[in-house]
Amino acid sequence: MSRNPSISRRRFVGSTSGLLLAGALQTGSVAEEAVEDALAIRGGPSAVPGGTPSLPIRWGEPEREHLEALLRQNTLFYWRGPQTEQLAERFREFCPLKYVHNCSSGTAALHIAVAACGIGPGDEVITSPITDIGTVIGVLYQQAVPVFADLGANTYNLDVADVERKITPRTKAIIPVHLTGNPCDMAALKELADRHNLVLIEDCCQAWGARYHGQPIGTVGHFACFSLQNSKHVTCGDGGMVATNDEDYGPLLQRFGDKGAGRGLREGGGFHAFATNYRMSEPQAAMAAAQLTRLESIAATRAKLGDLLSEKIAHIPGIEPHQVHPEDRAVYWFYMFRFRPEAFRYSRADFARALRSEGVAAQAGYIGVPLYGEPVFQKHGFFAGRWPVREFGLTEMDYSQTRCPEAEAILQTGIRVTIHEAMTEEYILAAARAIEKVARHMAA
Repeated sequence: MSRNPSISRRRFVGSTSGLLLAGALQTGSVAEEAVEDALAIRGGPSAVPGGTPSLPIRWGEPEREHLEALLRQNTLFYWRGPQTEQLAERFREFCPLKYVHNCSSGTAALHIAVAACGIGPGDEVITSPITDIGTVIGVLYQQAVPVFADLGANTYNLDVADVERKITPRTKAIIPVHLTGNPCDMAALKELADRHNLVLIEDCCQAWGARYHGQPIGTVGHFACFSLQNSKHVTCGDGGMVATNDEDYGPLLQRFGDKGAGRGLREGGGFHAFATNYRMSEPQAAMAAAQLTRLESIAATRAKLGDLLSEKIAHIPGIEPHQVHPEDRAVYWFYMFRFRPEAFRYSRADFARALRSEGVAAQAGYIGVPLYGEPVFQKHGFFAGRWPVREFGLTEMDYSQTRCPEAEAILQTGIRVTIHEAMTEEYILAAARAIEKVARHMAA
């Protein structure tokens, strides 16, 4: 690839755009490199000739059988419904917790857990700044305060040391997010939570089938919260699951997912708690129960493919693979590696664009900014443009001053690669070759 010595690297990188990249890569001399080794964006052959395999329709005969059984029922309501009960039984097969409650979303599952453990106005809950906003919606609706801790550089999960630094007398809970299906350091977080008498709520929404040191994800903390949204490993379109072994919290799960109703609880009539309606219907439960019969195959396949990709790109200068503890099983809702800008002559966006030309489904970044950088946090405008707990002096939190340097760097340097169960090892090997090819051509 030819270089123009009159243009500094800093100026060149700063001015690069998609059009510039394509143009620059198309004007090199054929004598510089063999056509067969050229980048696809420059006219060479793609490293993955067939492109990224599509994820096929994810439901079939098991779901049909459940839905046909549903049509013979006389109710579609969740309470004591056969589909809901079967869903709970199937859930316990891979996440053996005593109290299991299905609900309308992963966001609902997290809100139920936060409410069930008594978190209220001014209480602080430490969690990740890189996650779906659903992780903290329940915290905010309980008038509590999300506190964001920084992340590990390549795990993308909570940095336990920074979590400990963020603990105050107001801290009531920690919500570790198993981002992308990669288990957090649960032993260290559990020790920290126990030492400070904190509730540990696992956000497993991206982690169906993941294992921490051989143990099913969701079984270390006080609560396990899962999402059944359409993009997740298993789905019913939208839905969630919340579960616990705790004898104090367990009986409250149903109450806080069902408008405060105490169905089956012996405490007299009336409402003894205030809650919203997060119920799941029987048709959703039927789909989810059938989907769970596919879970182990999906989780095992994604784990194998993601680990293989890490192995094959670990040697590439300027590329840092997704870091997973060797005793854990990550299930790769997506795969993300770090791109070190100083190692390359082109931008992260250009690198991802070149990868797509090679046939790899890749995107620059994940969410645009850490949660605290979103306008609603910067303005503290959670409730009709206001934040009552701050106005009433229950917190001094100022998200405009919040900084998590590693989390911000992750979002600026991460490249996301699609992983799913319809892919083969051959595709992953070709994708790894594509990453190496692009890195070689773009190296500084």
